[in-house]
Amino acid sequence: MHAYRGGLSCEAAVSATRNAAMTVLFRRAALAFVCLAVSAATQADDATPRFSSDQCAISTPYNVLVDTGGVWLYRDSGAPKEIFFHDGRLSVDREVQTVGTADAARLRQLESGARVLMPQVTTVARESVGVAFDALAGVVESMTGSARKVRQVERHRSDTLAYIDTTLGTGRWDQDVFGEGFESRIEAAAEQMTGSLGRSVMWQVFTGRAGRMEARAERLEAELDRKIEARSAALETQADSLCTQVRELQSIQAALDYRFNGQRLVMLEDAPPGD
Repeated sequence: MHAYRGGLSCEAAVSATRNAAMTVLFRRAALAFVCLAVSAATQADDATPRFSSDQCAISTPYNVLVDTGGVWLYRDSGAPKEIFFHDGRLSVDREVQTVGTADAARLRQLESGARVLMPQVTTVARESVGVAFDALAGVVESMTGSARKVRQVERHRSDTLAYIDTTLGTGRWDQDVFGEGFESRIEAAAEQMTGSLGRSVMWQVFTGRAGRMEARAERLEAELDRKIEARSAALETQADSLCTQVRELQSIQAALDYRFNGQRLVMLEDAPPGD
């Protein structure tokens, strides 16, 4: 049997390559879980967590904008299409509505709650990105030992954080912000770095450096796991707090006396089972 450079046999090379590939795939799956599991709210019994608006078993059919001018909810279809409220005043589909004193107070509570909630959601989103990219950077460092490749991860991190800052950071929650728009940035980083990792792993295996790579990975693995576990636990606590606040807002909404075409005004609703 021919030996590869460094004295590594063909069978050993294949085995090492397979094991390294399995490690990369496992880490990538773990990264995806970390990225998607931690969100503005966490549904405890959801086996496949998602970064979305319904993690508290509560969702909204609207896009939302919260700024100094008030709270604006809008969508392309359905009735009503637009809801706006500020300082106790309510407008539905661009027509000012008559509300009683009690409802005016409730609307002020909803507006105040939304103003408090948005920055907290932004903070949780940024921290979840930090956890995800710390995991990816740790994998890249352990598998390659390349500072240049780690810097590539940091560029992806900066792009994703900038995306959050220009959406949630400005008080805007769009239905697609944490759908394709957000996840595509994480996936692009993982895809790009996976290809790079694959080439690096193959090179190290076939040049007799697999042992060095394995030692480096073992050295960094425990430290990385501890850091991510601690930060993920803190994020879960923050997410639970956000869920509590969202449920409080839903309760205030349910107390509104105002009716739209004889129906309650629904801005937050229970998420359908299985969502």
